[in-house]
Amino acid sequence: MFETGGVVRGATTADVVRWTSAVAELRPVADDAERIDRIAALERLKAACAAAQAEVTAELVRSQRTAAASAGQDRTRTDRSIAAQVAFARRESPHAGRRHVGLAMALIDEMPGTLTALRDGSIPEWRAVLVARQLGCLTAEARRKAETELAPRLPALGDQAAVAAATTVAYRLDPEAVLDRMRNTVSDRRVSLRPAPDTMVRLSALLPVAGGVAAYAPLLRAADSSHASDGTRTRGQVMADELVARLTGRSNSGCDELGVPDAGAPDVHIGLLMTDRTLLDADAEPAVLNGCGPIPAPLARRLVDAGAGTASPASVWVRRCWTDPSTGSVAVSDRRPRLFPASIRRLVVWRDQRCRTPWCGAPVRDIDHVHPFRAGGSTVQTNAKGLCRSRNLAKDQLGWHAPGRPDGAVVTETPTGHRYVSHPPPPSSEPWRDDLVST
Repeated sequence: MFETGGVVRGATTADVVRWTSAVAELRPVADDAERIDRIAALERLKAACAAAQAEVTAELVRSQRTAAASAGQDRTRTDRSIAAQVAFARRESPHAGRRHVGLAMALIDEMPGTLTALRDGSIPEWRAVLVARQLGCLTAEARRKAETELAPRLPALGDQAAVAAATTVAYRLDPEAVLDRMRNTVSDRRVSLRPAPDTMVRLSALLPVAGGVAAYAPLLRAADSSHASDGTRTRGQVMADELVARLTGRSNSGCDELGVPDAGAPDVHIGLLMTDRTLLDADAEPAVLNGCGPIPAPLARRLVDAGAGTASPASVWVRRCWTDPSTGSVAVSDRRPRLFPASIRRLVVWRDQRCRTPWCGAPVRDIDHVHPFRAGGSTVQTNAKGLCRSRNLAKDQLGWHAPGRPDGAVVTETPTGHRYVSHPPPPSSEPWRDDLVST
């Protein structure tokens, strides 16, 4: 099926589809030595596929840029459209699509040695990404020089060693370019929140080194002083609790076994979506914590009850969100605030949770009309969808269409005619059944 250093000459897309089926039907192997050989062979195959993807991606970029330039279209909008199409094809987020396009163009135009190593299966795709990222600040000419020096060494280097080698070469060839990148990176400082397994989250801050060290030091000092007198928490736990305490203005006393602060939840808005049965009737139906995802029903009730009986109980407000009894989907939000103040925008954020673009996963930043407003679409909850900022900017590019269907699904059609269907999140509870209703 394959030849050393690449796929069968003259292979077509249909051949690739058949290879996918062939790999899925590989026969079991008899001994561990052959199992290791197969693992290595499949890894080389993955790398060769990544190289082939880079080559065809570069061809797509050139083709669509040429067509867009002939039509007088904006280059930035065109590139955004290309990245979105690549992301759909790879079943990844728009951000990942942009990264892959950037890697493809760098490999094809400026890093032929790295591309060859990838095509031969000598390095994995991620190592090529790391090297391209480290050399990204250089001029095209300097990048070619650096790559010529680095490429022969890459197969023998691990990820961290490859990054260190690329960084060293970049410092030597163009130190000013590296300093310029450092200056630009300062403008990228930010704080982000990402879900983690088991109802945890990762609160991260990308900071200049001086500010980061200055912020970390008092947490370390607090841990050193508290850990000596508090034998119930580790130093890491004390630092985590101290961080929450300093940011929320509440005392640093730890949390219970479910993660709810002992001093009560902070007086801030937390979007917690649950059924009335989960809240009032000890139902097991999971709730949804905005920005985190599903959480167990007992934890949801504990969050609502956080701080009861403490010296500083949390302020809790409830806003009722009604569900359609026939589907169980969130249908309308009560305008009388009693727990979480809401609007159509907030209701859509609660309902969709993540960007409605397939495989995106980014937080909702913009609320858009499913049926466009300019075409007569109504500004109501049933005609709303949550999108990330990147997808919302790309949707109006020439050749893109995203009509809605009566079942709430959105069908995205790309300039190449490919169609991708995005369904709304599943209901937060089971629909009512007539046979279970007492009469």
